[in-house]
Amino acid sequence: MINNRRYLGNKYKLLPFITKVINEECGKIESVADIFAGTGAVASAFTNKTIITNDLMYSNFICNLAWFSPQSYDPKLIIDYIVYYNAISNFDDNYMTKKFADTYFSYNDCSKIGFIREDIERNYKLKKINERERAILLTSLLYAMDKIAKTCGHYDAYRKGVEFTSTIELSVLLAKIENRLENKCFNKDANELVRDISVDLVYIDPPYNSRQYCDAYHLLENVARWEKPEVYGVARKMNRDNIKSKYCTKDATNVFEDLIKNIKSKYIVFSYNNMSNKGNDRSNAKISDEDIMRILKNKGDVKIFSESYKAFSAGKSNIQNNAERLFLCTCFSEVK
Repeated sequence: MINNRRYLGNKYKLLPFITKVINEECGKIESVADIFAGTGAVASAFTNKTIITNDLMYSNFICNLAWFSPQSYDPKLIIDYIVYYNAISNFDDNYMTKKFADTYFSYNDCSKIGFIREDIERNYKLKKINERERAILLTSLLYAMDKIAKTCGHYDAYRKGVEFTSTIELSVLLAKIENRLENKCFNKDANELVRDISVDLVYIDPPYNSRQYCDAYHLLENVARWEKPEVYGVARKMNRDNIKSKYCTKDATNVFEDLIKNIKSKYIVFSYNNMSNKGNDRSNAKISDEDIMRILKNKGDVKIFSESYKAFSAGKSNIQNNAERLFLCTCFSEVK
């Protein structure tokens, strides 16, 4: 269920590879921090441990809160809300119809999305649902939107001339009711977060190239935040300056070096594929292998593992010999 979203860089299919490397190469691990968690696919493989998740995008933070928060929730309450939301036929004007009608979604679906989102927030403010129940309902809405959106998996553009054949229907998230009490979910800059946490293993999966995730998923981010901003352009994007990742810029190497220097853990596992010179300029990796090795070797002993796979791409590229590499760093000063 956690993988029921199309997401660039999703590592769900690589979980056997990632967990095999960690299980065979790392010592006793009791706590894992996934500091570029995305939708939480990698973190989901470590639910038997204390999990810290983080993502700069609020829409991803909400998903992680739904799956991994230590707060308990009432599954019957969630089911009742989902049944109610699926049964309504609300076709009134609201923020969603005014900004997005007949683009990614039909007018009717926009009306329903806007109603549901407003109702979730209203019930949360009235304390009829707790923070985790709010996150679960929001995640159900985001997943349902993603399932029917007229896109190829992202929101850089909608598909014109395609009929709206599906209507939005929310599913009940099968989230674990009782997670570890030590679990924490954050929505902040990863470079700031690592200064404040200490764990056995830090998993790092930053953006590889110049393609900003907030550009690809701006609409889901808009609905998750529900600040009702102005939107512009054909793609109907809001202002995203405050959630742009520095890992997509020419400063990526320097930012990465700062990140590694401030990590406090026994092990660092860094995912980075071999796209340094395989695509166009936007697709090429921002950090060179030489810089990766230099930076990690200053932190500890480094091993590299590789797995070939076909990544999810929102475009039509079919790049050959694509490989995901795991750089495993056993840190000098933190080994116990």
